[in-house]
Amino acid sequence: MSPYELVERDPTVEEYQRLRRAVGWGEMTDEGVAAGLSNTLFSVVLTLDGEAVGCGRIVGDGGLYFYLQDVIVLPEHQGRGQGARIMTAAMNYLERTCRPGAFVGLMAAVDVEDFYERYGFRQRPDRQPGMFRVW
Repeated sequence: MSPYELVERDPTVEEYQRLRRAVGWGEMTDEGVAAGLSNTLFSVVLTLDGEAVGCGRIVGDGGLYFYLQDVIVLPEHQGRGQGARIMTAAMNYLERTCRPGAFVGLMAAVDVEDFYERYGFRQRPDRQPGMFRVW
């Protein structure tokens, strides 16, 4: 049994800020983070001994457009299959929610495209940033 627990909930502002800093994404205003988190369609938090060590969110309009956002696992916990657990939870949500033709996008960090391709995402042409999947 894994010592990690995956909980369907929004990260707190503090957890989210700490996770972003740890992976080099920088800090945003607490007010902006609070507003963004409260408008999330779906989110999970990965914990170890009660401490957030990862998260993943889906944002969008809930009908036509969905964006996979903020898939984060602290560097010291990467390579243990926990990012895959976050993605599986996100993909299960999309499977339950997306209607045919819905657009599912994401912005992948450089050199992690292969991770998302195994979930059906494809790279966009060079002139168009990001990755996408049409449900």
